[in-house]
Amino acid sequence: MTLPKTMRAVEITQPGGPEVLQMTEVAVPEPGPGQILIEVAYAGVNRPDALQRAGAYAPPPSASPLPGLEAAGRVSAIGPDVADWAVGDLVTALLPGGGYADYVVTPAAHALPIPKGLDLCAAACLPETCFTVWSNVVMRGGLRAGERFLVHGGSSGIGTTAIQIANALGARVFATAGSVEKCTACVTLGAERAINYREEDFVEVLMAEGGADVILDMVGGDYIARNLRALAEDGRLVQIAFLQGPKAEVNFAPMMMRRQTITGSTLRPQSNLAKARIAAELLAQVWPMIEAERLAPVIDSEFPLEEAAEAHRRIESSGHIGKIVLKLR
Repeated sequence: MTLPKTMRAVEITQPGGPEVLQMTEVAVPEPGPGQILIEVAYAGVNRPDALQRAGAYAPPPSASPLPGLEAAGRVSAIGPDVADWAVGDLVTALLPGGGYADYVVTPAAHALPIPKGLDLCAAACLPETCFTVWSNVVMRGGLRAGERFLVHGGSSGIGTTAIQIANALGARVFATAGSVEKCTACVTLGAERAINYREEDFVEVLMAEGGADVILDMVGGDYIARNLRALAEDGRLVQIAFLQGPKAEVNFAPMMMRRQTITGSTLRPQSNLAKARIAAELLAQVWPMIEAERLAPVIDSEFPLEEAAEAHRRIESSGHIGKIVLKLR
């Protein structure tokens, strides 16, 4: 396959609002050992992209400075020591960065086949949310069938994925959201109860049910102490972001008395090996859920690459339900 020397890309010209995202032309990257080059058809848009654009989430030193943490497309070239993929294969992949471009490189072990029944647009919505939800809710949080699970931001890309995975595992699912429309979406996806946080106290709702066994939180701030109150005995709080800040005043004595666990992680700084292990679990555990139609990405909106700034305005408005994607071809 003959590759072009340059490609379209969206760059962050300086830290700031969506307007700092600008189209540019850069060299097509070359895959190194253990890497593949993907011709991007669709790229997912995620909150970490907006944080990077604002100057609050720097990429690792070895990663592309271009935004974009997930994409789907066709393998265009393979680097040395790659045995699992061939040029022409269709894949969806977790990326170290660089997804807002015509071509992107990523470790071959972070790519997955397109699940049967999904097109490339839907497949591009899977990696960031599935890697995050599975590694935190199941691998760290240990969610099991019959347990009570609460996810905050149930209508977000992470939330809609978490609801469906927890439901498929046989858990009792609860979700918070900020409007009637968003709460309805959560219930449609499999939540037993959607809690409008503007009108109800999720702590009271969960305590009436016996407490949550696992809580997935991306809010932080005063939610941290409230989450601990909403947990059952032996409950696990899993923290993945801090939209309202990482600091809180917490009385740890009840946590000790009730044998609760606080854990959490961020995905991007983890080692290539750790991400490869998550990918293997997704292929074995989550891809069958998708192919059995027990899990499907919820797509809010699609924008052409040239309108990446509008996509960022959409995600920062918090008006979306599900995922936002960029179409490149």
